Amino acid sequence: MGRLSLQTQTLGCSKNTVDTEHILARLENVYDILPENGPGPCDVFLINTCGFIGDAKEESVSVILEAVRRKTLGEIGRIVVFGCLSQRYAVEMPGLIPEVDAWFGAVDFEPLLSYLGVAPDECKSGPRLLTTPRHYAYLKISEGCDRRCSYCAIPFIRGKHRSVPMEELEAEARMLALKGVRELIIIAQDTTYYGLDLYRRRSLAALLRRLSAIDGIEWIRIHYSYPADFPEDVLEEMAQNPKVCRYMDIPLQHISDIVLKNMRRNVDGAWTRSLISKMREKVPGVVLRTTMIVGHPGEGRKEFGELLDFVEKARFERLGAFMYSEEEGTFGAGHFRDSVSPATKRRRLDRLMDLQRGISLEFNRSRIGSAVRVIADSCADGILVCRSEFESPEVDGEILVGCPRTIDPESLVGTFINVRITGADEYDLTAEMI
Repeated sequence: MGRLSLQTQTLGCSKNTVDTEHILARLENVYDILPENGPGPCDVFLINTCGFIGDAKEESVSVILEAVRRKTLGEIGRIVVFGCLSQRYAVEMPGLIPEVDAWFGAVDFEPLLSYLGVAPDECKSGPRLLTTPRHYAYLKISEGCDRRCSYCAIPFIRGKHRSVPMEELEAEARMLALKGVRELIIIAQDTTYYGLDLYRRRSLAALLRRLSAIDGIEWIRIHYSYPADFPEDVLEEMAQNPKVCRYMDIPLQHISDIVLKNMRRNVDGAWTRSLISKMREKVPGVVLRTTMIVGHPGEGRKEFGELLDFVEKARFERLGAFMYSEEEGTFGAGHFRDSVSPATKRRRLDRLMDLQRGISLEFNRSRIGSAVRVIADSCADGILVCRSEFESPEVDGEILVGCPRTIDPESLVGTFINVRITGADEYDLTAEMI
């Protein structure tokens, strides 16, 4: 009798991606692992859910219900669900969707592995089974969060902040480099908080130095950096270390003092403006990605106007935004009234993103004619889909490079090449090989 087949679908952020990859590495000796999100039948369908905000919860439920439909058609044997949604609603979900065979949380994966037939003595931390292209990988440096932002459910889903020791992260990064990974993307609920629990100091800069010494690692990119008490030695490392990308993902969420106070962000508008100026001064040419929330309690016309004015002046190269979603159990749900109507939130979101599209277009057009080093992520119809140090995979635009007929584009995937930017729109750029 052949081995059972297992297929996964991972929803939400890249931190969930890392969880899935660690789990798959411990299952691949027991199951035939099928490509993620494939259409074919499978014996076990494993869903890693997100439960952060309303839209994410709806997407997770939709995927589960689609799996139930496929199960009724005989395309799926068992449905197994884990992750943030089932951690957050561990009591409610089994009764709401009884067709799911088993539910597990997002913190302890041993019960999940045991259910899937991995004996306890086999449940050891091992190599990751990458679901990303083989030349880049996410490196999760901590779990949980000690922040108490008013809108955020992560602390009671994932628990308190827990840093991974540097030695373990270095060993994991070396293993990834041996598998062909050239770019590490540093992730956590808050990357700049790293090390406070283990080393009694913020230690991200020290970790960057250790990771950059690994042969084969060419780029190190930082995501999810909290603005309060931002460690300036990280900026120094970014400015001086050629392997650390001049790219910073720092979710600011707002600029209004009133809104930031209601959000419990531990910063005000003056601090935020000063930090952005410091980043641009200490790291010339840095590209900043941020996230904003519109419609949070306390945001009236004046506060939203402050946000628009700030974005106009700060000229963030990358910016995403979402509408405030009141989440049960959070400080905001217990202390504020969600007074901004859905229609007003939508109008504000559209207006903010219209402004940002113009800023992004201006930035991209300013790059026309420049020579840049890029990594090729994939190719299609003779076109290489690439990124420079200023683009992160999945969340940013791409650089599309025509490949000469004398070169097999597939042979360049995962390698670095030099190109010259020839065209731009608000998201993507075009380029030619040099």
